[in-house]
Amino acid sequence: MTATLLAETDGRGVATLTFNRPDRGNAYDQALLAALAAEIARLSDDAAVRIIVLRGAGKHFCAGADIGGQASAPPADNRVTLPGVCHALDAVGKPTVALVHGACMGGGLAFAACCDVAIATRDAVFALPEVRLGFAPGPLVPFLLRAMTPRSLRRYLVSGERFGAEEALRIGLVHELAETADADAALARQIDELLRAGPNAAASAKQALRRLGNAPTMKLIAELQTEFQAGFDSAEAQEGRASFREKRKPSWAPK
Repeated sequence: MTATLLAETDGRGVATLTFNRPDRGNAYDQALLAALAAEIARLSDDAAVRIIVLRGAGKHFCAGADIGGQASAPPADNRVTLPGVCHALDAVGKPTVALVHGACMGGGLAFAACCDVAIATRDAVFALPEVRLGFAPGPLVPFLLRAMTPRSLRRYLVSGERFGAEEALRIGLVHELAETADADAALARQIDELLRAGPNAAASAKQALRRLGNAPTMKLIAELQTEFQAGFDSAEAQEGRASFREKRKPSWAPK
């Protein structure tokens, strides 16, 4: 069975985590979430690791939740949740970089937002499409607010519309754009810059930002997750997911 997440660390302490479901646009399922949570915890405790990179195999970074597998549903047991993974990624004490290409949707956009640096290729496409499926991604909002201008987030959160890489740069979601052919070179340059920082100093700087930058707490995330549960189970959300699977417009959309 092919691993849904590939992990590799080079000789300089750069750990690369690659979403590896290219046939599904790297949409996350429960297995990928669990693997990502485990790797973030492992790398966080590994003193030899200096930097963590997130990227996707194939044509896309991460197309969001695998609706067919209902990975976006709040789990009824102790399984790993998307907000929990985002919290771990946001709080990890090492510099993190997202290299985004193709689709970066929903939870995939949240992964990029939780990284310290985001580089996007000019063909990248972004969206928070949950409202078009009849539910709101409430537990992700605290992370998104720290990565996008609030005014821009309001637009894309309530419309679910797609936007391109130039817009993502304008609103602060990504820091740099690169041509597809130059993406790896752009990533390498950023890694070289990050390696110039003392590891302990970088960790301390990130901790100061979390203390002063309204970092979301697990208590807040849990409250938002409870509200999300009600929305996800609603009749509107059931209609939204059914329309997605059946490749039709939901009942509330213009015909």
